[in-house]
Amino acid sequence: MTSEEFDPPKRPTIVSVIIPVFNGLPELDEQLQGLAEQDYPEPYEVLVSDNGSTDGLHDHIVDHPLTTVLRLRYVDSSAKRGAPYARNNAARTAGGDFLAFVDQDDRVHPGWLSALVRTAADYDAVGGAIEVDTLNTPEVATWRPIPAPTAGFPTHYLPYAHGNNTSYWRTAFEQIGGYDESLVLAGDDVDITWRLQQAGLRFGHAPDALVAYRLRTNCRDIWRQAINYGRGATEVYVRHRSRGCPRLPFQDTLLSLEIVLLHNPFLPLAKNRVPRGLWTLHAGVAIGRWRESLRQRVFYG
Repeated sequence: MTSEEFDPPKRPTIVSVIIPVFNGLPELDEQLQGLAEQDYPEPYEVLVSDNGSTDGLHDHIVDHPLTTVLRLRYVDSSAKRGAPYARNNAARTAGGDFLAFVDQDDRVHPGWLSALVRTAADYDAVGGAIEVDTLNTPEVATWRPIPAPTAGFPTHYLPYAHGNNTSYWRTAFEQIGGYDESLVLAGDDVDITWRLQQAGLRFGHAPDALVAYRLRTNCRDIWRQAINYGRGATEVYVRHRSRGCPRLPFQDTLLSLEIVLLHNPFLPLAKNRVPRGLWTLHAGVAIGRWRESLRQRVFYG
């Protein structure tokens, strides 16, 4: 099926909001509260897709006070590790013809769902914007530069939708096979958005579909996350290079090296030191990318 053959309806019959969860309490409740405050006037359901939690998630959801408001459903997705599987598994049981995906530890703004659905009238999939000021301290917010809401998420190849704020018409989602369940560390959001565009389907961005993004608050956790980001980026490159994805531009590699070597905030003699969380992010991504490049016997950058 080509994009010309698939013409999504102007408004979905039902929207299914899917949240992959692994030991997400208590932050999940803030996300659920945000979903309960949506100004979207039509029916929507919320599926909590449990990827093997050990924090009592099942009982928490079964007796949740927002069950009626959100049409809240618990989905057991413990059979296979990883958020991609949890998303796909919940999508299979969802009742909606429009699928929206968020993460367990963020919070959607009140107009988020309305903005996604409004923009989706002209596209097969739509991503939204994120902000880091609502859920983070001013110091932590400096650790992750975020594009302006209107900018979307460009890359050196194709734009993508951030995994914690993305949506698909079910027909398009099923046409491209959903998320790649082998990408358990990172990169699954980039991969699925690229595959959608490679299939000739229409990808849009809704700057007013805003999600508050919760960042890691210590350098150890940022380092682990960044290593996975770097590894995931390289894995995605390996999957897409035969489809036209180029290597990372040399200037991007040089920028990473400059930050890591010359602006280290943990070295007292370094000049123009960057925030410690930002340096840890850059360093971890670079190390993860280089390690995975060696393992895959490729040079990504």
